[in-house]
Amino acid sequence: MTNLLHILLFPGLLFLLVAGGFLSWFDRKITAWVQFRKGPPMLQPLYDFVKLMSKETILPRNASRMTFLSAPIFSAAGAAIAGLLIVLPAFGVSGGFRGDLIVIFYVLAIPSLTYIMGAMASGNPLASLGASREMKLIIAYELSFLLIIAAIILKSDFAIDIAGIMAAQQSDGAFIGSISGVLLFIALLMCIQAKLGFVPFDAAEAETEIASGFLIEYSGPPLAFIKLSKYFLILVLPVLAAVLLLGGFNLEGWGILWAVLKILLVVLLVTLVRNTNPRLTIKQAMRFFFVWMNLLVIAAIVLHYLGL
Repeated sequence: MTNLLHILLFPGLLFLLVAGGFLSWFDRKITAWVQFRKGPPMLQPLYDFVKLMSKETILPRNASRMTFLSAPIFSAAGAAIAGLLIVLPAFGVSGGFRGDLIVIFYVLAIPSLTYIMGAMASGNPLASLGASREMKLIIAYELSFLLIIAAIILKSDFAIDIAGIMAAQQSDGAFIGSISGVLLFIALLMCIQAKLGFVPFDAAEAETEIASGFLIEYSGPPLAFIKLSKYFLILVLPVLAAVLLLGGFNLEGWGILWAVLKILLVVLLVTLVRNTNPRLTIKQAMRFFFVWMNLLVIAAIVLHYLGL
């Protein structure tokens, strides 16, 4: 019964929804301040979700109905499962299981793959163009993400679970305290940026070019589920970064404040990168990950073996 409450309430699904909505508002508020605007009220993500759920779902004439409508549900489900796999061991509720980091790598890819699936099923050429761009982005940043995870496994003396990686940092210090850790954090931050679809890696949506790309045909509850998956991810990915490189969490006394600050720091950095850079073309984004981010991670692995 206790485990069920953890999964449903804290730090489970309800926490993911509330904290993810708050971080979505935090991102939009920081964006507004950077642009000298007032920004939305704190409950705006909730208002958006409720409003979309009350709207009519409009189906494109040439859409594959079942695939088009089920893709957003699988997207939210994939993000929620990834969230549970990360936050439960991160917050000390469970010890996870051996190899959970490998499972998390695959589950985190589900939302992006469902965006492609839904867009291709919509029958809209602009959505298909957005799906094509998303596919190329995934190929580019997932390789860097995989190399980052491999580097962290090496730094943690071959621990392949969240609990083991946090334990390694509690005994030897946070990985970001080394030069190789800083390089890995920069590369991971760029992968988070791409997984969230934020500028400069938002070519798949590119509202001014292809009218929101893979989202163009979505409305009502299906669009609400896509927003829900994004609320989950804007919490889950910073928590993963904190667990893998910032020493994890200690939810006792001042440790609670440090945990909140670590998550807010990652979201703040992502938001600042989003608001201070132009959109990259797909070719530029693929070159950025294939060349520069992969070289950065390989350099971090070499530095790790040199003891730096």
